[in-house]
Parts: sequence; structure tokens; C-alpha cells
Amino acid sequence: MVKHHGVHFLEKKHQKLSINTTNKNDILVLLGEPSTKSSFDNDVWIYIERKISTGKIYSLGKEKLIINNVLVLELNEMGLLASKKLYKKDDMTNLKFAENSTDPAYRKRSFVYDFLSSMRQKINDPLGKRKKR
Repeated sequence: MVKHHGVHFLEKKHQKLSINTTNKNDILVLLGEPSTKSSFDNDVWIYIERKISTGKIYSLGKEKLIINNVLVLELNEMGLLASKKLYKKDDMTNLKFAENSTDPAYRKRSFVYDFLSSMRQKINDPLGKRKKR
């Protein structure tokens, strides 16, 4: 089973776009509405294509990424295509995260922590009759 998300055949369709001649209307006809729009200095339109397949039975249905394309189009103030960039699955990089972590300071037993804990206990059970857990 193949799950497809976004614009079909994005890699082929982006080749029909030419810089400084294609306008917003041409892009909308060819690709449709963008997945994301952003406007800072120029308009930036982002189109996404993602295709995922379910794996073999012996891999217990683990999903496999077949296609992951992202097309970033930048439009100038006149509505013409200023730049285009296609990012493919091969352009993706695996990020490595540090395995070390810092423990928060409140986990360490300190005088202030112990004092506030005893105060909370005395407020909740002033006569000391509640069962301790």
C-alpha cells in the first residue's frame, strides 16, 4: 500500500517553471495551491510531495519513505518567479543529537527543597494523622 501526500510528480512539474517568465497564475494552474505560503521581502511558496510505502510482511509493516520532495518558489513583487529550489530525499541529512543530558536543579535534594517539602507536609496534615505513603 502506498500513501501519497502533496503534489504528484513534483520533480517533473517543476521543470516546466522558468525563472522571470512564469507568474503566480501559471504556478497555480500547474501545481495548485501551495502547502505553505510565507511573505517576508518576497513571497515564498512551498510545495511538498511525499510518498510512503508499507514494508514487507517480514519487516512487520514498517513504513518506507519512497519520495520526499520539497519545492521552494520565491516570487518577486511583480508576481514573477524569482528563484526555485527542489530538495529531494537524498538531500536529507540525519541529525545526531547529544546523548548527554543535564539534570534539573530541583531534583537534587537541597536544604531549601527539604525545608519547603516539610512545610508543605505540615500544611497538608497539621496534626500528623494522615497516613504516610
